[in-house]
Amino acid sequence: MRTYIGRHEALSTDDFIELALGTPVELWLGVDGESEEERAARLDAARDILAEYPNLPDDVTRVAAQVIEANVPELFNVVPMIRRAADRRSARSGGKGAAA
Repeated sequence: MRTYIGRHEALSTDDFIELALGTPVELWLGVDGESEEERAARLDAARDILAEYPNLPDDVTRVAAQVIEANVPELFNVVPMIRRAADRRSARSGGKGAAA
């Protein structure tokens, strides 16, 4: 199955994120070994983008939350823990005096 954002095909997760954001992920996260000059230029560009699109952080957060909500079982494989009453009493008392 192929995934497209607009007319562009997303070939990898990084492609998908870049196409969805409209900017490369490295712009926001940086890259290993970047110089101080490169970092300053990257941060300047990020500031310019945020000035032009002030809702970008909210939009990205909303999309991330929707992806997590739609894929929680697959992403996190969450299994609820059931605690016994004795375990709860022990935790409240700091592990002292709990009956088995």
